[in-house]
Amino acid sequence: MYYQVMSFSHKNCDQDMREKLAFANDEEKIEMLNQLVEFEFIHEAFIVSTCNRVEVVLATRDNFSSYHTVLGLMSQKSGLNFYDVKSTGVRYDDEEAVQHIFSVVSSLDSLVVGESQITGQVKEAFMLSHRNGTAGRKLNRIISYAVKCAAEVRNATNISQNPISIASVAVAQAHKLLGDSMSGTTAVVVGAGEMGVLATKHLLRAGCDVVMLGREQEKVEQIAETLGENVKAGTMEKLPKYLNRYRLLFSATSAREPIITQELIENETIPRLWFDMAIPRDIEDMDLDKLQIFRIDDLRTISQDNHALREEQAVRANEIVEKYKEEFYAWLRALSIEPVIKEMREQVNEAIDVEMQRAIKKGFVPAEFEANMRKMAEQMFKRFLHEPTQNLRHSSTEKENANCIEAIKKMFNIDTENIDLKQYKNDHHTKGYNA
Repeated sequence: MYYQVMSFSHKNCDQDMREKLAFANDEEKIEMLNQLVEFEFIHEAFIVSTCNRVEVVLATRDNFSSYHTVLGLMSQKSGLNFYDVKSTGVRYDDEEAVQHIFSVVSSLDSLVVGESQITGQVKEAFMLSHRNGTAGRKLNRIISYAVKCAAEVRNATNISQNPISIASVAVAQAHKLLGDSMSGTTAVVVGAGEMGVLATKHLLRAGCDVVMLGREQEKVEQIAETLGENVKAGTMEKLPKYLNRYRLLFSATSAREPIITQELIENETIPRLWFDMAIPRDIEDMDLDKLQIFRIDDLRTISQDNHALREEQAVRANEIVEKYKEEFYAWLRALSIEPVIKEMREQVNEAIDVEMQRAIKKGFVPAEFEANMRKMAEQMFKRFLHEPTQNLRHSSTEKENANCIEAIKKMFNIDTENIDLKQYKNDHHTKGYNA
């Protein structure tokens, strides 16, 4: 069994491409997940789709086949040329895949290093697939260690102190451009999801009043009530009104097409500062002299500055990720040897049964001596197997002995592919994220 990740992120994939590759909702993810696991060489899968990345995470039998399958399905879904998808995506196999996931969950691969959302987003992506029956114990192992790794990164470094998100960077950029005049300004926040709520909180801290717009008045009113009296709730029908009244706007909806278009603009004389935090984009390209639009990729410079400020902590965090990757594989190798040892012992017991029955049938051993003979045979084989099994357990934790263990499995015709390793955790225990 192998691990694989196909990554389409802000590091290698521009915003236009990410918009086409992104999954608009859980239904689209589930459709893709079902297609993936229909292939016999893909055991499990889950998909992370955020404004900055699409990650397809797999447990496979054949990484070469799964790689081309993902490329083909993503090309079909997005309408992009297969070779464009191939040239844009980054493939990670096995240890590289595990290290990449640990880095993603620990927020070291984010557009804004140290942002606080990604850990929950990856957990939610796994749980969606788990509920759908397309992810299970093979990928749960990775999530278990990834979440523990992220927790240690947070505890051992200050990389996540004063957690930063795309929303906070956008508000910080607005404050940089507007200065002290931002305090007392009314900002429009389009979208009442997590990103919209985060933007609203940062705007309130900056001294702004906020008009929050969403699809459902009741839901937006409930959110606005929790945020305080300086937040006013409204529906999307009022969007044109507020676009033409206030200069500052932050948008983060799940719409598949731009919802803010030039035809909604009635007064072009208002200087406007807009931040589009959505993938796909909420704001279409416009030719307005007094409009300044910042999109997600425009925040890259701020992200890089943020990374530079935290470089020392990031180095320490990457060391933690490397340590967890090594521990994960050591645990996985150690855990995987237990069913091999158990199967070897079961083969011994079967051999004893066969030979005892043959010996009794041929008269080599009187039937009344069977129990004693069986006990003697079992003790002989236990003594014979004791040192080899201890050596197997010891060597299983070492990377260079992986081929040796595979050779033993082949020699004894042992298949552990579909064995639930949870039953062996008493010997090699780790407390993880439970699906």
